[in-house]
Amino acid sequence: MDTTEPRLGPKFFEALHYAAELHNNQVRKGGEIPYIGHLLSVAGLVLEADGNEIQAIAALLHDSAEDQGGEAVLAEIETRFGPDVAAIVGECSDTVETPKPPWQQRKQRYIDHLGSASDDAVLVSLADKLDNARAILRDVRGVGPALWERFSVSDPKSHLWYYRSLFAVYQRRSHTWLVDELGRVLDALEAEINAS
Repeated sequence: MDTTEPRLGPKFFEALHYAAELHNNQVRKGGEIPYIGHLLSVAGLVLEADGNEIQAIAALLHDSAEDQGGEAVLAEIETRFGPDVAAIVGECSDTVETPKPPWQQRKQRYIDHLGSASDDAVLVSLADKLDNARAILRDVRGVGPALWERFSVSDPKSHLWYYRSLFAVYQRRSHTWLVDELGRVLDALEAEINAS
């Protein structure tokens, strides 16, 4: 079905190119999958949840400041894509500090922050965590318990705590189908963890 106006304009495609350049040498943990695949999936989920172009651009760039240059990259995002996109990216970053704070502290701070984050940031964060949880579930089924060695924290129950804590926030903050989908993925992941 055609529309009278495109839903995505030149800025989206500029952001896609920029994200591909920033993450060009990055792959998903423990594999050879280009990292841009994750960014495309997150943007796709945002769009499927009826997100707008600004949210979709932020989805493409949500890891840019955290993984590829901190405050300097966040400032460049604001210059190139505007303050709304930069604000979402900033809210979706669990840290832009180098070195990163300890895992537990960083994750708890992110959970706490998400409760008062903008609706835009909650949508992008939810899409990000759903894509990550799906990848973890797929890999734990394929690789088994060795999967957890890919992470700086190798206790699967710590990861389950983090995702369940985020899920509780998403249930309060969002009414998209993404929340229910994340719940189903986490139930399956918990069953896999308990069975191993």
